[in-house]
Amino acid sequence: MNTMQDDQKPSVSSTADLQREVAELMVKCLNLEVTADQITPEGPLYGEGLGLDSIDVLEVALEVSKRYGLQLRSDSKDNQHIFSSLRSLSDYIAAQRTR
Repeated sequence: MNTMQDDQKPSVSSTADLQREVAELMVKCLNLEVTADQITPEGPLYGEGLGLDSIDVLEVALEVSKRYGLQLRSDSKDNQHIFSSLRSLSDYIAAQRTR
């Protein structure tokens, strides 16, 4: 009877875990010179924040699509919001993921 073990993580931890997982994915796929821990949830991903450009975002979108089974379209008007921060991207993944 390990039901307690299965339910140990509250949603806050799950959100934090997903944010860390996405940050690690970005560091790995973009070969960033920062660690996942250095990417703050609210910090901007574009420009002065993490410094991503449109090509970086396309690479992250491809990896996110593969890993989580969701579609991110390059022509979506929501992309600016989705990729505005680690938290926004993680929240979008949590809501849309199929795996």
